[in-house]
Amino acid sequence: MKKMIPALLAGLALTGVAHAQNTDVSGPLVLYTSQPNEDAQATVDAFTAAYPNVEVEWVRDGTTRIMARLEAEFEAGNPQPDVLLIADMVTMEGLEAEGRLMPYAEADTSAYDPAIMDDEGHYFSTKLITTGIVYNTAAPFQPTSYMDLLRPEAEGQIAMPSPLTSGAATIHMAALTGHPDLGWELYEGLAEQGANPQGGNGGTYRAVAGGEQMFGFVVDFLPIREKANGAPVEFVFPEEGVSAVTEPVAILSTAQNVPAAQAFVDFLLSPEGQQLAADQGYLPAHPDITPPAGFPSRDEIELIEFDPAEALDNAEDNRLRFVDIFGG
Repeated sequence: MKKMIPALLAGLALTGVAHAQNTDVSGPLVLYTSQPNEDAQATVDAFTAAYPNVEVEWVRDGTTRIMARLEAEFEAGNPQPDVLLIADMVTMEGLEAEGRLMPYAEADTSAYDPAIMDDEGHYFSTKLITTGIVYNTAAPFQPTSYMDLLRPEAEGQIAMPSPLTSGAATIHMAALTGHPDLGWELYEGLAEQGANPQGGNGGTYRAVAGGEQMFGFVVDFLPIREKANGAPVEFVFPEEGVSAVTEPVAILSTAQNVPAAQAFVDFLLSPEGQQLAADQGYLPAHPDITPPAGFPSRDEIELIEFDPAEALDNAEDNRLRFVDIFGG
């Protein structure tokens, strides 16, 4: 575990917002997160700047490995974390169904889209990491729709992360195949175009940015951030909408320090916490926080309707159908 001492002015500088310290909440808090290390460090520093009497210990890994570790702890009857901050709502739905999450009905979500929050307060979305289309600026056309990738000019030029390894790709597949104008016909068409889904979003982005492929499905911040650094890429929010992983936070039912866990949730949902997300280069879930440079305004982004509980129920059927189309 990584152990943080309370941050001082450096933590405040990370968010660009000064917030009053709260000394009423104290004690150790254990966080398991799938955030990148730099983001996790910034999140913990900003939180402890606001709550200087809370000492945060944190573990960082990918969501799949975090969940494997947590399942082993459940089996041993000794789960360690008070709070989870992981990639997606579907994983949280699974934990909720197992009775592993503590509801926090008092959390203030009044400013947020109810579609990205659990209606009983078991988990709370903190970001919108959307998946759309990336294309190389040397591509033969500029796509505006997912169906554009079925044009003859795109044949053999499409990169995709695999839903078998990427949580964002899994949610993207569930969202697109559930869309009335897209469905599984889109994925069957992509297979006929020679798309070969593999790995995660980083590999897809590199294939398109490097010119090995001209088009791809990818999470938004990679091409938006790297375009600003001179990469020959553009990101498209297609006309049908985008899927999103929302990096939800939740309190475990076995939490040892509930007041500190609730304070952590409150911080992430606060304007200061949401500004931190924007400063890190992500689209904040709060509609009133200005997105980072390169993103459209929040009201211009159409989210494809997505039911995480339904996606959880259909996960195995979707996986098998994907394997049938593309191979395992």
